[in-house]
Amino acid sequence: MKYFLIAGEASGDLHASRLIKAIREKDQNAIFRFMGGDLMKEAAGVEPVVHYKEMAYMGLFEVLANLPLIRRNFKKIEQEAEDFNPDAVIPVDYPGFNLRMAKRLKSRKFKIFYYISPKLWAWNENRVEIIRRYVDKLFVILPFEVEFYRKHGIEVEYVGNPVKEAVEDFLNRNMQSKIRVSEKPLVALLPGSRQQEIRRMLPVMSGLPALFPEYDFVIAGAPSLPESLYRQYLGNAPIPVFFNQTYAILNSARAAVVTSGTATLETALFNVPQVVGYRTGSLQYHLGKRIVKISYFSLVNLILNRDVVPELLQNEFNLTNIQKHLAGILSGKEHEKMLKDYRKLSRVIGPQSASSKVAQRIIDMLD
Repeated sequence: MKYFLIAGEASGDLHASRLIKAIREKDQNAIFRFMGGDLMKEAAGVEPVVHYKEMAYMGLFEVLANLPLIRRNFKKIEQEAEDFNPDAVIPVDYPGFNLRMAKRLKSRKFKIFYYISPKLWAWNENRVEIIRRYVDKLFVILPFEVEFYRKHGIEVEYVGNPVKEAVEDFLNRNMQSKIRVSEKPLVALLPGSRQQEIRRMLPVMSGLPALFPEYDFVIAGAPSLPESLYRQYLGNAPIPVFFNQTYAILNSARAAVVTSGTATLETALFNVPQVVGYRTGSLQYHLGKRIVKISYFSLVNLILNRDVVPELLQNEFNLTNIQKHLAGILSGKEHEKMLKDYRKLSRVIGPQSASSKVAQRIIDMLD
């Protein structure tokens, strides 16, 4: 059978690549075409129709500035899907693009299997109707999402979390893979995967080595960004940047300071106590306060629905606050309490292998 996947950022590329591998194991005649990245290319054995790096825009103003390119790529993906005539279209996360694409391609009578639900529970809840009308099956990766969609009369399927699957796979294969700078214990800095996040988060993080001289600090670099970008915002801070080694860094770290996103869940599943932060533009922040309807913004706290990791939003993400929380989780009761909460988080997520389960369900429904 023929499968057309659409992923728009690094995390989607990872999860979609694992899904491609799982489909290959179950469908020996599988043929793929996709928008995505290098991991999907390796798994599928073909070049992407559009590389996600051409679409890595975040925030209202950057999206507007690049709207002509986004539109061209949208039309290109749509045309490629029509020419390919797949048995299944599989959008992976990336809701701003993929919900519109699902609507367009469903009108061509393609089967739409959406993997990794858009975060409609956080804002713009009215988009649930798009799921109802244009998605044949939605596979969710956060346990509480089942109840959210059930409330709206939509039955979705919880398949486990692909982040847990990826972390466990790494630990099974690379338990001894470590990053060391010196004999000092390590603190990981994960400033995000987009230029705007690096610009706002890294200058604050760069002040931490001076406050904790007994620790080494290292940065997990995003594979789509150049090292020069990090150096631009580090100033004279002597912090090394390691690319494509995020899991090895987390496997070595005593604690971490993390930009909110998938990385917060990855950090927790590596049992690394963390301080979570996020900063955005002033106008976007004030607009967001009006429309976002969640009590927490880190995945760890959202899944357990309580305070597990400290969250520092906007101007609260400053050296004074980070120093206070980081000192607390580096040792003592706060460190142990967070690790205990992480064990509960792992149990709540469950043992399912998301990629394998989604692959089998799609093939079964197509048969």
